[in-house]
Formats: sequence, structure tokens, C-alpha cells
Amino acid sequence: MSQYYNPNRTRNLYDQNSATPFRLSRSKIDLFINCPRCFYLDRRLGIGQPPGYPFSLNSAVDKLLKKEFDLHRAKGIAHPLMKEYGIDAIPLDHQKMDEWRDALRGGITYQLPNANVVVTGGVDDVWVSPTGEYLIVDYKATSKAEEVNLDADWQIGYKRQMEIYQWLFRQNGFKVSSIGYFVYCNGDSDKKAFDAKLEFDIKIIPYKGDDSWVKGTIRGAIDCLNSNELPELGDDCDFCKYRRAVGKFER
Repeated sequence: MSQYYNPNRTRNLYDQNSATPFRLSRSKIDLFINCPRCFYLDRRLGIGQPPGYPFSLNSAVDKLLKKEFDLHRAKGIAHPLMKEYGIDAIPLDHQKMDEWRDALRGGITYQLPNANVVVTGGVDDVWVSPTGEYLIVDYKATSKAEEVNLDADWQIGYKRQMEIYQWLFRQNGFKVSSIGYFVYCNGDSDKKAFDAKLEFDIKIIPYKGDDSWVKGTIRGAIDCLNSNELPELGDDCDFCKYRRAVGKFER
């Protein structure tokens, strides 16, 4: 991955005087929440955190789930999992679905008033109820012995992700349910043999979102970018801790 990492990026930087609206993604909003300093270094100065390795297996599961739900979307019927969990909805058939899924080039977007910023997010899926209410859906994949849930502290990021998507769709004038769903796939590693096949237990987990924090947080992120001062080191940020520890020796 090192050949793809550019620690001195000159593109996609925030410039409050630019005529082109700045795209502020859902993931970068989460970065601002976790560490304003790393967010500023990345979006304002072009020094992003070193990337992790891609989760290729997770991406494969994500792609296959989209294909599977698209089959039912085309027929206008509910997926069997939705019926199993008593969810009265069908996959939404909308001309912009592919655009909304494209986090890099499209996504669901909203131009902030009085700011040269477009907030973006790439959603996995949207279901629609008989009353026309949108249900935001996110796919997740893992492999662990215990049953999947949303109880771990680090999964607050999953919940914020859902809430930002709900907020974005509401800003676009859609009627959005406060209940979203995580389609959570858990790889079964207890089989007697691999046999070139990995099987998953799939669970749909409902989550009641609250997007009341989103607008204020985005405004805070923009204020951070407009400042000419580097934010303080993040106390709970591993990247800041590393830079602080290394800095003691480099000085």
C-alpha cells in the first residue's frame, strides 16, 4: 500500500475562497469527531493518515449483497430476510440508486447554505415502506464466535454513519424513518472443512437513529477548516500519540 500513500497531497484540499464546492464526506466528518487535528492535517494541509489495508473480503460481501437485493428490487418484492424479520418494506427502485451508492464520485449529497461545502455519503441500500418512508440500510461483514450486535463502544462509528445518511436524505426532501437497518453478515469458522466455501449467518439489526447532532458537528468541522491554527493533539488519537512519542526523539 505504501506506493499509493502520498503524505504531501495537493488535491482535494479545503480552500474557503475556491469557486468549486468542497466535498466533505461522511468518513471525514467521523474523522473530525475522532480527532480535529488529524482532520485538519488531512483536509486543509494534505497530510492524511497512512491508509490501512483494504478489506477485500468485506468488499466482496458488500458487492454480492447489493446484487442479491437488486434482484428483488427489479421485481418490486421484499427479500426473504426482510420477510423473516417482519420488515414491511421492499428495496427502493430509484433512478439515482447507483449514484447514491458511489461514495467517491457521487453519493447522496447536500450543499450547505452559506458555505462552500457539499456533504456527501455513499449509502449501501435504501428500502421503502408502503407509506413511502425511506429506510436507510448499511451492510456489515465480520467473522466471530459470538452473535453480532451493535453494543461495542467502537461501533458508535456505525451508528453515526447511519445517522449522517438519514440526515442527508432528509435534507434532500425525502421522508426518512428514524429506524434504519444493519444487514450484518457473520462468517462461520466452525465448519469441519473449508471446501473453498465460506458460509455466513446473516442478521438484520434495527437501529433508531438521532441526527440532531449532525448539523452542528458539520459546522464545527467547517470552522475548524477555516481556522489558521492547527488543533491540539488528540488525547485519544493513536496517530497523535505516535507523532508525540516520535517527536520526543526527533527533537
